[in-house]
Amino acid sequence: MLRLQHLALAWFTLFLFTLTVNSGADETGFLNRAVKIGSETYRYQVFVPSDWNKKQKLPVILFLHGAGERGDDGLIQTEVGIGTAIRRHVDRFPAIVVLPQCRKNVWWQHQAMEEQALKALEQSIKEFNGDTERLYLTGISMGGYGTWSLASKNPGKFAALAPVCGGIRPPARATVPEELKAQDPNIDPYAETAKKIGQTPVWIFHGGDDKVVPPEESRKMNDALKAAAGNVKYTEYEKVGHNSWDKAYAEPELMKWMLEQRLKK
Repeated sequence: MLRLQHLALAWFTLFLFTLTVNSGADETGFLNRAVKIGSETYRYQVFVPSDWNKKQKLPVILFLHGAGERGDDGLIQTEVGIGTAIRRHVDRFPAIVVLPQCRKNVWWQHQAMEEQALKALEQSIKEFNGDTERLYLTGISMGGYGTWSLASKNPGKFAALAPVCGGIRPPARATVPEELKAQDPNIDPYAETAKKIGQTPVWIFHGGDDKVVPPEESRKMNDALKAAAGNVKYTEYEKVGHNSWDKAYAEPELMKWMLEQRLKK
């Protein structure tokens, strides 16, 4: 009986030791996080590669989702776009990926939404030792619009951009805040955006049969960046509608290209 008690105690001690070791392990995969701005708390997700450790200095990708993923659950934005690509091709993403969530009835261009996205990015850089010379920005649909906006307002912050089926002028049928509709008719918004983005490498994606966001939006930005002597690549998928993000993020060369870019400081 005594021997059984000793054996049970030994197993219990081993169990506690295992718990202690595991509790000290680095968190990886899709993780729940939150940032607070004023009285508002914004939930977001951050993807951390399985082999990450505190000694590594990994690149960081900020992903802006589309209109359909708006809300405050902090989860649904991982189910489309880059989140899907990570699950299908995790080996292509040796990076920290930050996935904030835009609130309902607003767009990413709203000041508070851009602020919370940037704060989630900065918090993730600090927590996971991100490389500030390798920060990247990408987004789909409404998030593609947000990508152009955030990049133009923060020139020199991101080493590369990959807007997918986004644009500058909101579609006529879209329900957007009034401030996004009020644009100076004397200013070419495409040329102005291209000027602010400057030499930041950009790879644009769009579906040729997109009926939600006209492909002309991406074509105009491609032309504007070329006219401004920008560093731009453009991919348009024939006979593809609004969902061009599945093909874009499945491109084997996209992450290779993106992660090769580095800020020159």
